[in-house]
Amino acid sequence: MRRALGRDFGWLWGAYSVSALGTGLAFSAFPLIAVVALRAGPAEVAALAAVGPAVGALLAVPLGPWVEFRRKRPVMMAADLLRCGALLSVPAAYALGVLGLGQLLLVSVIVAAADISFTAASGAFLKSLLPPEDLLVASGRFESTTWTATMVGPPLGGALIGLFGPVVTVAADAASYLLSAAGLRAIGAREPEPVRPASSAGRLTGGDLLAGWRHLLAHPGLRPLFLNAALVNGLIMAGAPLLTVLMLGPLHFAPWQYSLAFAVPCAGGLLGSRLAPRLVARYGHRRVLLTSGTLRVCWPLGLAFVGPGVGGLALVMIVEFGLIACIGVYNPVLATTRLELTPKDRVVRTLSAWSVGTKASIASLTALWGALATLTGPRPALAAAGALLLVTPVLLFGVRGSVGGSEAAPAVPVGESARRRPPTGC
Repeated sequence: MRRALGRDFGWLWGAYSVSALGTGLAFSAFPLIAVVALRAGPAEVAALAAVGPAVGALLAVPLGPWVEFRRKRPVMMAADLLRCGALLSVPAAYALGVLGLGQLLLVSVIVAAADISFTAASGAFLKSLLPPEDLLVASGRFESTTWTATMVGPPLGGALIGLFGPVVTVAADAASYLLSAAGLRAIGAREPEPVRPASSAGRLTGGDLLAGWRHLLAHPGLRPLFLNAALVNGLIMAGAPLLTVLMLGPLHFAPWQYSLAFAVPCAGGLLGSRLAPRLVARYGHRRVLLTSGTLRVCWPLGLAFVGPGVGGLALVMIVEFGLIACIGVYNPVLATTRLELTPKDRVVRTLSAWSVGTKASIASLTALWGALATLTGPRPALAAAGALLLVTPVLLFGVRGSVGGSEAAPAVPVGESARRRPPTGC
């Protein structure tokens, strides 16, 4: 039986759904614009993917404690509006004939910083909006929405690009953030003003900046999960711009084929997110984290062997389906576990530290792999990333103690759907 989570959660879910669809439409929009419109090479595409998130993560470091002691919904709305304005500058510059890589980099910096602030605020807002027993159910609905939008959005985005040019999906993504802000505005629940410790006297302190990092790195359950996420996300995303260049360049896939290759496998995310609560109910949080976290890194090595034509397209789809299905199981349990293991007065700073750390890792490894691809070509660099991913589960097996609550009891009744929080990422 489907569990009702209330009207306010419905507005939150609706706001997330529309922005997720916009993100799906604009899947890999910046790399596509760089390759197709600006004729960028592997190093430039890798730099675009790396520098924006890295600088955005740096700018977001003081935002975590700033957001912690403010109402979360206004912060989320402001982040939506900021992303909307920044993204709208891209089609405007393109129409005027002045768009360049520099502007794409600047927009990616702004969007990355706003993403981190929104993600951290939304996790805290969700935890305050729902009781603990509903978090996994709510997270499952967000996860299913993510993969549905990712499955539907890229093919539609590819068609829009073919009909109207490479920046139309960026405009659609900007509009989705505006609609998301309107949905958040419609939430009726009154959010109390967070109480700031008297010792802070209204000022940011070094302790505020480091509180999230201290919690992440000192907690025996969160530390190995965080380090694993930083490496796995970094190595997976480091290969993304290289695969873009390989498929759209030497292998001569059309943009719609490239989008389709990553849209169809998102059915695996839907399957995984539906299975997650049943697996947790039967086997417990820790076992599901270890198993799905290990299985998800066994797939990307196959991308180094992609070839032209139907066979190459099928290989990408098979690899991505397996990867995404495992991620669909892993992400809901991870995100729920993070919220359960973090006190309410440290949620924003902890999630912010997590996002900054993973984005910094993604940026560093993407830049490194861009340089590697310049020396060796995209295919050997993809193989190196896939091989290194195979050793990352060692960190997961360093998780000590119980995570996600009692291992003997399920977090939600058997049969409920499950998953994690608004936008994000692991």
